Amino acid sequence: MSKRRNETIQYTVRGVPEQTDRLLREKAAVYGTSLNETALEVLQIGLGVTEERVFHDLDGYAGTWVEDSACEKALEDMRKVDVELWK
Repeated sequence: MSKRRNETIQYTVRGVPEQTDRLLREKAAVYGTSLNETALEVLQIGLGVTEERVFHDLDGYAGTWVEDSACEKALEDMRKVDVELWK
């Protein structure tokens, strides 16, 4: 007996490794989707049913800045206006 189209199939996945769980949760946070939606998408991508979403923004880098005194010094030097160049 086959399932009707409007019925959904559910799975329970056991023994998920910690690294897989962490990466899946990180991906869900970046996408702004639920863990279930993200798991389904990753599963479909892995099976070749759909292509991975490509983001063209920098949201994945938000909040990742690390203080670095050498970088701050270089940025400070770049902010200086050379008056002679503007004459």
